[in-house]
Amino acid sequence: MSAIKNNSWKLFFSTFLLLIFFSCSSKEEKKTDNPPEEIDYIILSYVGGNSGNYKIIKVKKDSLYLEKGVAAKNMHNEQRVAINNLVWKNLISPVDIKTLGLIKSSPSNQSVDGTDETFQIKTKKKSHVYVNAYNDTIHYRQLQKVKTELEKILPKEYK
Repeated sequence: MSAIKNNSWKLFFSTFLLLIFFSCSSKEEKKTDNPPEEIDYIILSYVGGNSGNYKIIKVKKDSLYLEKGVAAKNMHNEQRVAINNLVWKNLISPVDIKTLGLIKSSPSNQSVDGTDETFQIKTKKKSHVYVNAYNDTIHYRQLQKVKTELEKILPKEYK
């Protein structure tokens, strides 16, 4: 035998319990804020010239990978250097991920025996690649600041 005899009371009581159940859901579950996008790595490379010169600098959160050489002379050097979290934060601090899409590349200089400067910035969601972006005087500033920070941590032979 039911404790509540009237069917309308059964319906009201069931609805009341359901409302209480759904209103007590955790606020953490409702939170849909996405974490801020982070930079995975930055690569700065200089490639070109009559002899096939190249210099590649790849920076990750914990390390710096350096490579340079001259293809015509079969010369190749590489080096790995550990970096700390403070150096990484100083390096990426000038980069505004939201405005990276505004930076414009320019045509390659290699066809006239010039050297191309290429920036690659990889985030969790997207990879940004810029060739000779220094011609974009408005939006290049943040990349210039990254280059300035890189100069501070590079060994002499890679400057």
